[in-house]
Amino acid sequence: MSTVLIAAVAFVGTHFLLSHPLRGPIVARVGEKAFLGLYSLVAFATLGWLVMAYRYESVTNMVWSVGDGLWALASAIMLLAAILLMGSFVGNPAMPDPEGQMGAPAEAKGVFAITRHPMMWSFALWSVSHILVYPVAKNIIVALAILILALVGAALQDRKKEALQPEMWRQWEARTSYWPFAAIAAGRARFGRFGIHALAGGLVVWLVATWAHMPLAGWDAGIWRWIG
Repeated sequence: MSTVLIAAVAFVGTHFLLSHPLRGPIVARVGEKAFLGLYSLVAFATLGWLVMAYRYESVTNMVWSVGDGLWALASAIMLLAAILLMGSFVGNPAMPDPEGQMGAPAEAKGVFAITRHPMMWSFALWSVSHILVYPVAKNIIVALAILILALVGAALQDRKKEALQPEMWRQWEARTSYWPFAAIAAGRARFGRFGIHALAGGLVVWLVATWAHMPLAGWDAGIWRWIG
């Protein structure tokens, strides 16, 4: 597993280094556009290395047995992840805003009532669901890498936004939560009012993605395990 582990550390580590401590010095030296080119090159190179290492690494025994119960749980988690992902594309103040015109929504609705980082948590939930149903060494390593990248990245995004847009982001933090459902439990947000793009879009993405496991991975996922 050493090659997969090294590639995973390289993928996550270079992302954090280039996104945070090294971004400023590199941008100051070569400019924003050149930095984005370098960032993309490193990201694609390390991701490609990780994919190739994963493909050629042998499959170990599963750490635990996987039955229909775990498959049902993982499928439900992935549906939530798909809804969070699709909901994150509309009205998200964390998205890039070159003109700096986006403000904090007056109220957290839909996926943002659940967490202010719906996209990052969708990746984290993807990781958890894939560990649950495919607990072999190489898959656990890759899934944990994505989990760390998503959740640590979300926390670092809060710090960056607090520095760049302190008033706006602190207002948004007061209405939302990092941890899913924490703002709802605390009474700062109300569950519901999901957009059609989140619910219908998430359902479509979930159905297509789980179906794609059949031709791409060779095994059924989601509801296709029972109706395929």
